[in-house]
Amino acid sequence: MDRRLRRAPDAEWVLMYRLGLGRKRIAELVRVPPAAVGYHLVIARRRDPGLEAAHYAATGATIGPSPADFARMEEIIDWITATGRLPRDRAADKGERSMARWLSERRREAADGTLSPAYRDSLAQVPGWTGNPRAIEDESRWHDRLAQLVDFRAEGNDWPRHHDYASEREHTLGVWIHTQRYKRRRTYLDPAKIKLLDEAVPGWQTGRTRGRPPRT
Repeated sequence: MDRRLRRAPDAEWVLMYRLGLGRKRIAELVRVPPAAVGYHLVIARRRDPGLEAAHYAATGATIGPSPADFARMEEIIDWITATGRLPRDRAADKGERSMARWLSERRREAADGTLSPAYRDSLAQVPGWTGNPRAIEDESRWHDRLAQLVDFRAEGNDWPRHHDYASEREHTLGVWIHTQRYKRRRTYLDPAKIKLLDEAVPGWQTGRTRGRPPRT
């Protein structure tokens, strides 16, 4: 690894970026972490507003998204806002998988330091869009479970049990809500999720009343 002390922004790295190399490629060539190169490039772009345009010109790419690309981004942002979650790459719906792939490409560009400022500024309103795929999948699963619990209760069922359950569906939801109660008691549960639970399934923290016979 190159251990020389470098004052940001490093002129050599900035020149490489200006000539069309992305953050990841520069990091590979100079043998430093991509994050280090990214830090220098952020400072360089702030000092030289024309650097981004020069980089895109060198790569032959367009500086910003086309009107069609921008419309696609707004469509995806509207979908995320309406559903309260990010699209999943393994979703049954083809359209959702397409949106997930689009976001994945933007994450790759962000990691390489080549994401268009127009994309970056607009996507900034989407919390967690740059997060790791596993965390995103976990977040999506949480919202799915909440929706499933709402349906379960709307059907006239009592609170699902994680033991002595009548079906795998009840077991899955019982384990999930039991986990939410456990996290809530130990102050591990995100306040935003507590609010969602309170609004969607009031009484979730109490659950079944001891000694109350199950519904038939």
